[in-house]
Amino acid sequence: MAEFEQIMETIWAVLAQFGLSILAAIAIFIIGSWVAKVISRFVKRLLSRRGLDSMLVAFVSTLVYYAILAFVIIAALNRIGIQTASFIAVLGAAGLAIGLALQGSLENFAAGVLMLIFRPFKVGDYIEGGGTAGLVQAISLFTTTLDTPDNRRVIVPNGKLNSDTITNFSANDTRRIDMVLGVSYDDNLDQVKQAILDVLNKDPRVLKDPAPMVGVLELADSSVNFAVRPWVQTADYWDVFFALYETLKIRMDAEGISIPYPQQDVHLLQQSQN
Repeated sequence: MAEFEQIMETIWAVLAQFGLSILAAIAIFIIGSWVAKVISRFVKRLLSRRGLDSMLVAFVSTLVYYAILAFVIIAALNRIGIQTASFIAVLGAAGLAIGLALQGSLENFAAGVLMLIFRPFKVGDYIEGGGTAGLVQAISLFTTTLDTPDNRRVIVPNGKLNSDTITNFSANDTRRIDMVLGVSYDDNLDQVKQAILDVLNKDPRVLKDPAPMVGVLELADSSVNFAVRPWVQTADYWDVFFALYETLKIRMDAEGISIPYPQQDVHLLQQSQN
């Protein structure tokens, strides 16, 4: 009986010593988990109001929740007397090892986050970058999916795309078509210019403002080259580009204006023999 009473006294002493710490640790964990959820929801609403991508919003809010929860767990363990310094060191070393092993993936991930935040392009834009060009079909945290004009699907790592120059052909509502038309040195330049302007003005897809520009670009070896610079809606770019070359050729033929082939004059010198 005396031994039992001694054991019970020991148990009560231990509970008296550690009971409050255990209750405090449980309280820290419960309250900390609730605070983590509240902050995570707040971050999610805040990012959603800013119009960020839903995938990025979900990722950031989840990351915030688990980051706060990790601090809460460490604080709770520390409250009951468990040394967390070595635990934190182990987690840091493990994180470093994982980071080195997934260096390429983390680079693509970081690039994906930056692109979703700053939005250099969006789904539906036609872009050039990362060694390819195409219509953007999907943007994920690690890759961007493009469909090329010949209907090939290309998946580009975000790290490669973000480190390269990105050209967004769909960012603006209008684009300028840069064309070069060569005519013979014997043709009347005023007639050529007027014929080109007439073709441009008759195409309803060519914008009046800004007005198209036509002028002599270069006195080349075989031709006088005209710069033809009409402005069109971005959606009409390729249709107008191909149509204008065909229409200009037909008009030049009707006007009797020649588009010369590359040519070179060769002079042969004959030496007389005595």
